[in-house]
Amino acid sequence: MVSALAVAQYMPEANIVELPQEDIKWCTVALSEVLNTGKRLEASVFEVEGRHIRESIENCRWGTVALSDPEAGIISRAYYPGRFKRIYCSAENGVPFYLPSQMTDIYPKPEKYISPLTKCDISNLRVKYGDLLLTRSGTIGNVTVVSRTLENAVFSDDVIRITPKNPIDLGYLYTYFRSVYGNTILPTNKYGSVIQHIEPEHLLNIRVPNVPDEIKSKINNLIARSYDFRDTSNELIDQATAMLMEALSLSPLSELKQTQFNNKYETNNYNIKLSELDGRLDCSYHVPIVQAITKHLSQYANEVLTVGDAQICKKIILPGRFKRVYVGEGQGYVFFSGKSIMELDPYDKKYLSFSQHECRIKEQLTIHKNMILVTCSGTIGKVAFVPQNWDGWAMTHDIIRFVPNEDLMGYLYIWLQSAYANCLISAKTYGSVVPHIEKTHIADVVVPLLADKYVQKKINNLAIEANELRFGAYKLEQEALRIMNEEVIMP
Repeated sequence: MVSALAVAQYMPEANIVELPQEDIKWCTVALSEVLNTGKRLEASVFEVEGRHIRESIENCRWGTVALSDPEAGIISRAYYPGRFKRIYCSAENGVPFYLPSQMTDIYPKPEKYISPLTKCDISNLRVKYGDLLLTRSGTIGNVTVVSRTLENAVFSDDVIRITPKNPIDLGYLYTYFRSVYGNTILPTNKYGSVIQHIEPEHLLNIRVPNVPDEIKSKINNLIARSYDFRDTSNELIDQATAMLMEALSLSPLSELKQTQFNNKYETNNYNIKLSELDGRLDCSYHVPIVQAITKHLSQYANEVLTVGDAQICKKIILPGRFKRVYVGEGQGYVFFSGKSIMELDPYDKKYLSFSQHECRIKEQLTIHKNMILVTCSGTIGKVAFVPQNWDGWAMTHDIIRFVPNEDLMGYLYIWLQSAYANCLISAKTYGSVVPHIEKTHIADVVVPLLADKYVQKKINNLAIEANELRFGAYKLEQEALRIMNEEVIMP
């Protein structure tokens, strides 16, 4: 046997630091285990919590099987495309390119575009409907299903594509990796000192409960319906956005820049009157396209207000910065960061202490259903419409929250998540290293109201319906996780 503490006997006594027993995580590892894991010597491979999880899985009443087992395994193929040097270009000339960090967004939008001149077969980068995607680099183990929303999307080689043997294995495998059991086991296979990775072969020997097809089918049906709800909600968002653009006679932003304004707004220099400086000397604040959008809205909207207007919004909240005190699950408020604002069920949930943060959480940090959230630090202008499953959770101070009026909350969300509103919000950023905006900047963002109140109400209702579907998708996934935890793995 090789002990994790055996090295202590070879160290001078003066160099040994006594630690509280509860802070020490250690275990003994058989030499056969080291050999079976490819002679890996990293402590994370034999991590204590991972070992306990494996024991729980091995003790389940169904028995276990390796994912790659020729007869009972559930993976047909696990791979990722070869690495390549990316050539980025403009949206007009390139192919939409999705980053691994966007994979778990409920409605990912491409942030970059790769040129057709890139030396790779772009068709090999496209993900296939019915596959499972798994992040393999940096953040390990985030997982999603390729549904209608992501079908044929181009992802980098940092995402492992997994093809299940049978259709019913897709939802079962997704739920397993999404559960605390699978999500704990995956990182134990990582390697790398700075940027951590896993490889497809690390998945092959992972063992899963060998449940009957009846249970697999029940779990898969729940996940299939969950992703169908997500896809439908995204389609409703697209429908509402298209109605808004048509009502305001707005073409795609790229076309507006290139045609309607004869390209003069693509130049790198422009004149600003001293009376228009508004106390800002940063050129990004005065980009001419912002003035052009505002002018266009004043011509085609029935009325142009701002987010801070009492007709639009009841309250805008930007919490102050604070030192966080985290506690264990079940001992505090659910808390997550701005990077997860686009996810349905955030991966990075933590828990804030009741006793240390109760007042701040109640007054500033708590979010409620149908609030609108806007990221205000780092990546600026990401917008979320709070679904019911987030109600009562707490979010970071790097998110501006506002409470819209009930008859405009869906309409306001559709406008703010559009490319035009994002352009208006981004122009207000300040900061040389980490960009920021303040709640006064959000309050000044213009909101066009329509002359046709029926269309405006229809847009509002479509957004609300989409938000309800997302809550329905969350409930279906939680039911699948409950079955995994209580009927599959628990002995």
